[in-house]
Formats: sequence, structure tokens, C-alpha cells
Amino acid sequence: MKPVVQARLQPGDTIGVLGGGQLGRMMAHAAQAMGLSVVVLDPQADGPAAQVAQGLVQTAYDDPAGWTQLAERVQAVTTEFENVPAQALQALAELKPVSPSAHSVAIAQDRAAEKAHFQSCGVPVAPHAVLHREADFSQLSDALFPGILKTTRMGYDGKGQARVLTRADLPAAWQSLQAHTPTPVSCVLEAQLPLAWECSVVLARSREGHSVCLPVQRNWHRHGILAVTEVGEGAVPGDMAHALVQAALAVAKGLQHVGVLCVEFFVLQEGPWQRELGTWVVNEIAPRPHNSGHHSMDSCDLSQFDLQVRCAAGWPLTPPRQHSAAVMLNLLGDVWQNAAGQWREPDWSGILALPGAHLHLYGKREAKLGRKMGHLTFTAATLEQARAQALQAAAILGIEPW
Repeated sequence: MKPVVQARLQPGDTIGVLGGGQLGRMMAHAAQAMGLSVVVLDPQADGPAAQVAQGLVQTAYDDPAGWTQLAERVQAVTTEFENVPAQALQALAELKPVSPSAHSVAIAQDRAAEKAHFQSCGVPVAPHAVLHREADFSQLSDALFPGILKTTRMGYDGKGQARVLTRADLPAAWQSLQAHTPTPVSCVLEAQLPLAWECSVVLARSREGHSVCLPVQRNWHRHGILAVTEVGEGAVPGDMAHALVQAALAVAKGLQHVGVLCVEFFVLQEGPWQRELGTWVVNEIAPRPHNSGHHSMDSCDLSQFDLQVRCAAGWPLTPPRQHSAAVMLNLLGDVWQNAAGQWREPDWSGILALPGAHLHLYGKREAKLGRKMGHLTFTAATLEQARAQALQAAAILGIEPW
């Protein structure tokens, strides 16, 4: 069967969201502000999205009965994370308009396919090799060491990765990654490039092929998880920002993507790799709203969640206008633990006394180390002012400066 053709939704209609996490929660808030209702499909009854949605289909993501129940209650479907089964999106697309497509999600779910797509779009990537079995090790170039071994599937926030300093380290790294998967999985070995910093482009693309972008963001990661995002004049050089946006648009067009897409980039230090590859390489994509775009809720007149809802509803896209510089801090469960290792509620009164503070908590019942519990954005007239306030907040919360 052919996918159902998009028809523009009207206020009072309902969007279905696959996934019940914080992205679905913020998507639901955006949809509701525009007069739409939201029904979430999620195995958990009390997840962040289900707490605020008008309805819940509580089934596994791979349950066809759940797909049918969702389709019966909504006029369009989207997803809040990329690890839903692509076949779920494919099946739902025969019943209701779905964005993003199963194709976009399938590419994002497979690191090997993702890198092949980048190369087909003419976008530079890190030197790499795809490994299907240990017998492939002998064919590897010495230039890939030291490197990062990554599973092709189910890796995010630093998961599914192992550092490989020399060729001799590869068998142990391979076995450690295979031990965490129920069936053998292929891996990608990437050369470990000397990074100057990281950045990302969050864009939205309509079914008609019209794209708009948020300002290019500069990012800091810790232990594979986004820690800080800065956006505003001085965050990313203008000529580089333009080049990154063009690369991201090419990636989205090649996918025929519909919805919000985040494209993450590595900026390289000066040296041999930079002379060979250029100033930057693309790292990975997320076919959904992204942690690095959360600042847009407070720094722009349209957030990434507004854009995702507009795409799902078939509504026009207009370029987001940034009205404030911003610094976003990710609030992991670690913030709920003091220096003595005791769990307690952070000093939100002290945080909210700082000018430009915007606190967003996700409604998760229990704080755990490394768990994303919320985010905190500081807005100001200049990036320097926003950073100064964010650094004060970081000191209160026990977050390392950047």
C-alpha cells in the first residue's frame, strides 16, 4: 500500500506520538498551545509525555495492535525518538500521514548506512571502516588507529562505543560490545580525530521540501552526553555556520526528510587530519528534536517543538527568529546528589533568582546518575551575559564549568 497523503490538520485534531519521553512531553505542550491534542504510544503509563498528553496507548513499540489503536485515535503520527522500529512507522504510514518516514529513521538507526548517506550527499565524514566479523580486522588501515569502535545500531549518548588505541586492542573491544547485544552486531571503526569543539544544526523540513533552521549551536559533551549548548553571536564563526547549514540541508534533502532533523558536527584541531579532511566532519543525525535545540523554547520565537508539530500537521514553516543569546545546561540526575553522595532536591530558588533563568523539568519520578531530568536555559542580550549567569547556576548545582 502507498503511504497516506498528508492533509493539513485543524485545531481540535490529534497527533499521535511514538515514544513517551521528555521530547514527547515538550512536543505535546507545543501541540496543545496550537489547539491540537496528543495521544502517546508508550509502554510506560506514567512517562513524561503521558503525564501531559490527552491520551495513552500503552503497548510495546513493536505491537501491531498498538499501532492500530493509535491510528484509530489520531489524524497524523510522528516520533520523539529514533529507536522505534522502522516497520512501525512503515505500517502506520499506510493508515495515517507519518513524519519522519521509516526511511529517515532506518538510516539514523544504522551508523554504517548513516555514513554511506553522508558520503552520497558529498558531506565529509571521519575515516572509517564497517566490520561485520572479526575476520574483517586484517583488512583495516593503520590510519584508523587510535579509533572509536561503535555498534552500528542502538548507540546514543555515548553508549555502544569503545576506545581502541591500537590494533591489538580491537578484539577485546569487539567482544565487549558484542556482550551487550542479544545477537551479533556489526560495528564501525572510526579514526579518533583531534577535536577542537562540537556543534549542531537543527532544521525542519516540510513535505513540500521547504526547510528552516535554528541558529547553529556550539556543544560540550561529558561522558558522551550533551552537557552545555551555547547559541548567539560568537558561538560559531559566521562562515563556518553557513557551511554547516548547507551540509545539513543536503543531508535532509537526500533523505527526503519531513520533520525536525539534527545534524551533529565535529570541528577539527589544526593538524594533519584537518589538512586532509577540512575544518569539520559530520558525526551523526537524529531524526527528531534534539537536546541541543532545547534553548529554542526560550531564545527563539519558534521552538524546535513548534516546528515538529507544524511538520506533522502539514502547516507552513517560517524561519525561527532568535531574540536572545542563550546557554543551556543539561540537568542530569547527578545534580540531585550532593558532594557527600546524598540525594536531595537542588536549590531551585537560588537558580531562579538569577536573571534570565528558564527551568524545564521533565516529570521523571526518580533521579538517577546520568539520567536526563530537565534542562536550564539562560537568555540574555549577549552570549557573554548568558554564559556568566549559566556559570553561576553551574556553581550552585555542582556542574563543572566549561
